[in-house]
Amino acid sequence: MNLTTYFKDFENFLKLERNLSENTIKSYSSDLIKFKVFLLKSNIKELNFINPEIIREFLYEESKKVSGKTQGRIISTLKSFYNFLVLEKILENNPIEDINYPKTDSKVPFVLSTNEIDKIITQASLTKFGIRNQTIIEVMYSCGLRVSEVIEMKISNIFFDESLIKVLGKGKKERFVPLSSIAKKLLYNYIDCERDESKINKQSVDIVFLNNRGSKLSRIMLYNIINDAALAAKINYKISPHTLRHSFATHLIENGADIISIQKMMGHENIITTEKYLNVNKKHLVETMIKYHPRKSI
Repeated sequence: MNLTTYFKDFENFLKLERNLSENTIKSYSSDLIKFKVFLLKSNIKELNFINPEIIREFLYEESKKVSGKTQGRIISTLKSFYNFLVLEKILENNPIEDINYPKTDSKVPFVLSTNEIDKIITQASLTKFGIRNQTIIEVMYSCGLRVSEVIEMKISNIFFDESLIKVLGKGKKERFVPLSSIAKKLLYNYIDCERDESKINKQSVDIVFLNNRGSKLSRIMLYNIINDAALAAKINYKISPHTLRHSFATHLIENGADIISIQKMMGHENIITTEKYLNVNKKHLVETMIKYHPRKSI
C-alpha cells in the first residue's frame, strides 16, 4: 500500500469516525500533502523508512516557511496520522511521539469598541440586503459566533421564547447561546420580512441567512459583508468576522462576566483559549482589582 492510500484512509477516518468538519479535514490534508512532497523529494516511498530524524528534518524545513502556530498544527496532524496507523496495526510505534510542539507567543486579539460596532451595523443596514446584513453582524457580535456557525444557522434551532439559539460548532458539537433582545428582534424581523420574500432553494429551506439565489451564504460573502460595512463606517483597521467574536468575549469580561460562562458560550474546548481575553484590557483588570480587592484603599 502506498502513502497516498494511507493518507486517504486517514481522511476517511477523520470524516467517518472522528466526525470532524470539512474545514478541519482540509487542514489535515494540506499538512499531509506537504509531508508527502517532502518524502518524495527525499525518495522515501515506504512508511517503514520514516524515522524521527526524517520527521524532524521535515519540520525544520517547514519552520523556515510558516509560523510557530502552523508548525504546531503540522505536528498535531502528523501525531494524529501516526496514532491512526498504530490504531489500525499498520505500525507498531509512533515515530513522532517524542517530538514537542514549538513555543508560540499568544497574540492579544484585536477588539473593536462598542461605538465602532454600532457604526458598522448602521452602515450594513443601508445596503441592498440591509436587514439581512445588519442582522448577521449583530448576531455574530451579540452571540460570539464563528463564520461557519452563522452560515449553517437553522431557523429550527432558534428558540425565540427562550431567547436561545442552538449552534453547531467545531467538531459538530452543539451548544446553546443566549440571544440578546436586539439580536432576537432583528432575527425575527429578517425571517418574517426580507427572507420570507426570497425564492428559497430546496436545500436551504431551514437555513437562516440566504443569498440572492435563495441558497446559504459562502464564507467569502460573509467576509465581504463585514468588510464593506467596516469600510463604509470608516473603520481604519483590517478586521474579519473573527474580530466580532473577539469583541464579544472582551466586552463580556469588561462588564464582569465570568470566564467559565464565556468559555461555554464561545464553544471553547480548552479554557486556556478563553483566558487570552483576560489580557486584552489591562486597564479593566486594574479597575477590577481596585473595586473588589480587600486592600483597595491602601
